[in-house]
Amino acid sequence: MKQASPAHMEIERKFIPKHLPDNLEQYPCHEIEQAYLCTNPTIRIRKMDDSYFLTCKSSGLLAHQEYEMPLTREAYLHLRKKADGLFITKQRYRIPLDKSHVIELDIFHGSHEGVTLAEVEFSSVEEADSFIPPDWFGEDVTYDSRYHNSEMSRGALASHPARS
Repeated sequence: MKQASPAHMEIERKFIPKHLPDNLEQYPCHEIEQAYLCTNPTIRIRKMDDSYFLTCKSSGLLAHQEYEMPLTREAYLHLRKKADGLFITKQRYRIPLDKSHVIELDIFHGSHEGVTLAEVEFSSVEEADSFIPPDWFGEDVTYDSRYHNSEMSRGALASHPARS
């Protein structure tokens, strides 16, 4: 089994895309299922394709500490039974933006069908603050906690416009 990753600062901005880019099938895609054991502090389990993880995150909307460790399939299935709230299921496309940035485009399914988010991770808060998003990104929801997966698992987007 892989070793746990050291804690790192995750700095990301989130947007609701106006539309999806053409030819999505040309980009790498991951099937993700995740659930939350706790949302304060955030403790998440995730299945991404055939890999399993437990992640702990500190509070914060734009920036927060994140610590991730691998799980076995058996451990994931055991913890899955203990999860609270809604399960998050989504496809994540990884779309190159420039030499140092990748867009993670999440297309949600199940309880969140119709929700789509584009995220970009940065190496500093200053870099995140100066980011000029592509035209197709649409509304910046970085500081709207309803669009954080931990809140979505608690039903935060029950009235999302795409779902009405």
